[in-house]
Amino acid sequence: MDNRSLFHQAVAELQAQLLDMASHVQQSIHQAVDALARLDAELAKKTIAHDDVIDQMMLDIEEACGRLIVRQQPMASDLRIIQTARKISTDLERIADHAVDIAKIVLRIADEQLVKPLITIPQMAQITIDMLQDSLNSYTQRDVNLAASLAEKENQVDRIYAEVLQELIMMMGNDYTRNRQLSHLTFVVHYLERVADHVTNIGEDVIYMLTGKRKDLNI
Repeated sequence: MDNRSLFHQAVAELQAQLLDMASHVQQSIHQAVDALARLDAELAKKTIAHDDVIDQMMLDIEEACGRLIVRQQPMASDLRIIQTARKISTDLERIADHAVDIAKIVLRIADEQLVKPLITIPQMAQITIDMLQDSLNSYTQRDVNLAASLAEKENQVDRIYAEVLQELIMMMGNDYTRNRQLSHLTFVVHYLERVADHVTNIGEDVIYMLTGKRKDLNI
């Protein structure tokens, strides 16, 4: 097998690793928000414990990228492919960290009753999960337009974030326990907004990988 064939095979393996990691990250976001909606401490603990697996996946991808660079001495376009995989894995790891942040909030309020049924927050989480899937599809399908479309979805998340944040603040009063839970929920929506930001980073990296040009999607 010649060097180009070996390179393409290694890139395919790298992509498979990345998609596997992304699947675990999507599951972590879903679990964390589900744990919040049901105040399920055990599910929250499961999300937190699984973060070590995701961290190791990121390290494995970084090592694979390093080996590719050393062994293949890639050209500029090939190097962008490797660098993009490494950067995507970093953003995926940070998204998983935010799932852990949400799970930790669940543990803080698990013995309480929710001040209101959670409707908008799970919807916001689902949008971020869908965005993440779109970003991965843009990567695997080499689709610049799909990557660029993440900007509007990120704006949608920002609008929901502002609305929910205002609603939570307006619900605050003189009850310390209630205010404490509402404050925790403001952090939850902030973490989800940050997830959307990391997803747009992935879109930007895909665009750079395909075109060699930088495009800011988080505007």
